[in-house]
Amino acid sequence: MTTIQHEFTDDRHVERKRAWSNWMTGMLFLLPSLILFGVFLFYPMVRTVYLSLFLTDSQGVPVVFVGWENFLNLFQSASFQLSAKATALFVLYTVPAGIVLATALAVLANQKLRGIGLFRTMFSATMGMSVAASSVIWMFLFNPSIGLFNRILAALNIPGVQWLLDPQYALLSVSVATIWMNTGFAFLILLGGLQNIDQSLYESARIAGVSESYKLRKITLPMLSPTLFFVTTVSLINAFQTFGQVDLLTKGGPMESTNVIVYSIYKDAFINYNVGSASAQAVLLFVAVLVVTVLQFKIGERKVHYQ
Repeated sequence: MTTIQHEFTDDRHVERKRAWSNWMTGMLFLLPSLILFGVFLFYPMVRTVYLSLFLTDSQGVPVVFVGWENFLNLFQSASFQLSAKATALFVLYTVPAGIVLATALAVLANQKLRGIGLFRTMFSATMGMSVAASSVIWMFLFNPSIGLFNRILAALNIPGVQWLLDPQYALLSVSVATIWMNTGFAFLILLGGLQNIDQSLYESARIAGVSESYKLRKITLPMLSPTLFFVTTVSLINAFQTFGQVDLLTKGGPMESTNVIVYSIYKDAFINYNVGSASAQAVLLFVAVLVVTVLQFKIGERKVHYQ
């Protein structure tokens, strides 16, 4: 009995030693990633939450602990309410339209036609352009004197529009430019998803003599739903974080109509030197993105078809 207990104890000791060795090996493989995430992600996140509870000097050094006062001031601020409204409208304008446009282009580009490669290159070309270069192109297109859009309106005897200077059109104009800039990425991902659909499904549908619209609704979109879910989630997060084109095209104006929260954070932190308020806005933006992403997974994933 004593020998059996001794062997059992030795086995448990060896098993624990092996588990500890495996855990250490795994941690060593994870160590580079943990260091990078810790330095460039977790520390800035914790530091931002910390600064959001303080009044800071112009160097961003916390001076006075104010607790939730920065957040309360933001909720009472008309400027922050405009920023939240502009952000919500910007997401609403860009994400659904961008997904629909990219899906339509991907379905068209997935057809087996001669020269379709040229169109695939054209549709995905925006992904290779920087935000700065794309913004300059759209700045010319929106120009009230020489821009393409006002020339089209003039040809139709319609008065020109100050696309980037009129609060009624500025956010919509930036949204159109953003949709164009983001279409290339979504198009490529969706085209890859379409090309991974089992062709035998289409062959069976062809033999059954069903219409093209039926194949789109019953085969293409259900089989593409995992890719659509991924593209929608990424597009939502990117829309909340849009900065470059807002800075280059409108700088948050006119009358703060395009002052989305990310741009408001930039102005408070680097122009007004109010780091505490900027940090509080960053925390609220993080919470908003987190809530939207969780809802997307809770609601949107139910409609995803993985087989």
